[in-house]
Amino acid sequence: MAKRHVKVGVVSVQGDVSEHVDVTQNALRQLGLVGNVVPLRSTADAEAIDAAVIPGGESTTMSKLLVRFGALPVLRRRILEEDLPVLGTCAGAILLAKEGDNQVVKTSTELIGVMDMAVDRNAFGRQRESFEADLVVEGEDSKVHAVFIRAPAITRTWGECRVLSTFGDHIVAAQQGNQLALAFHPEIAGDPRFHARMLEPLSR
Repeated sequence: MAKRHVKVGVVSVQGDVSEHVDVTQNALRQLGLVGNVVPLRSTADAEAIDAAVIPGGESTTMSKLLVRFGALPVLRRRILEEDLPVLGTCAGAILLAKEGDNQVVKTSTELIGVMDMAVDRNAFGRQRESFEADLVVEGEDSKVHAVFIRAPAITRTWGECRVLSTFGDHIVAAQQGNQLALAFHPEIAGDPRFHARMLEPLSR
């Protein structure tokens, strides 16, 4: 039987797009999946993919562009109706949350709003307060080297969303169904484990 060909879209309006493409391709190879990684911007792009990666960046700008190009409502519908596999890192995690902080409200940022969690957009401070840390993550045999850049944090979870990792008093990784939200940047560390974890349902 021929292997299924999968298409993974990386939101390509801002952020570490090329790094995510590289790590996603690595994850596909690790899982033995045949597929390609494509830019995700438009309604048509969002309809044609089997999984999505939402990089970091500036969440308000990313949201406005995804709304303008028509991809945001399609992603929301497909996640809610099809449990579309999605990985959101940093700003991507903010967009996946059902609840934002006062900055999200003040900037009228439209969230994709599919994970049962609330976020603090600037929990770890500004760019100069970026840092790296080794994290214990549920389901991983070894520690994850995490890069935090002007990072958000998940302030609480409920419903079907479960915590995967914490740093101090902050939740920094969570999962709900086939959706993963990370406050950090695994693509900068070149770690494909979370991309593979998100893509694993496609290998069944």
